[in-house]
Amino acid sequence: MRKTKEEAQKTKETILMAALDCFSDQGYFNTSLDDIAKAAEVTRGAVYWHFSNKPEIFDALHDSLHESFIEMITKDLERDSSEPLRQLEELIIKLLKDLERNETKTRTLKLFYHCDYSGDLNQFKQKHQDNKYKSLQLMSSYFQRAQQKGQLNKTAEPEILTLTLHCFLKGILYEHLNGSTLININSHAERLIKQLFNGLNDCHASLGCKGNS
Repeated sequence: MRKTKEEAQKTKETILMAALDCFSDQGYFNTSLDDIAKAAEVTRGAVYWHFSNKPEIFDALHDSLHESFIEMITKDLERDSSEPLRQLEELIIKLLKDLERNETKTRTLKLFYHCDYSGDLNQFKQKHQDNKYKSLQLMSSYFQRAQQKGQLNKTAEPEILTLTLHCFLKGILYEHLNGSTLININSHAERLIKQLFNGLNDCHASLGCKGNS
């Protein structure tokens, strides 16, 4: 009997989750399609129905993570906040807390965080890099809006501020994904992000006063 669209989507998601389990436990290159099919409790043919090969499954996992991230930022940017920096601050805190609660997102992010894009994964390196640039461009919009509203010094560079935030978050994620006890996202994320944005606001206030003196 032919599967419904909902059943087919459920099978696809089951395969992706099984692949994530296999990639996380034994590594991408040590995992076969048979391993994934067995873990998903489906036939190899069912895997091929949804994915042409193993690299395509890997790429689909990246899309599932990136698309939800982009969707969250895009939806947030639809709101024209009177305080873009505070809006961005709240978004980052929400993203980090969501990561703490969502084990699947954490495991998927860890998979790509440690990926060296060797072998048959090299074909996705540029695509995934482009996706990263896209997300950074969206985040830069908050700094641009703050500057337009006079809440960020005119000499500030939104692109550089975005890269600063990116590097700051990468450090937090490095500690979190590597099981470090130095940073606990649940107890530290909000305070760390607020401290960073307080620094941005203090810097703007200081430069503004100096410019008016």
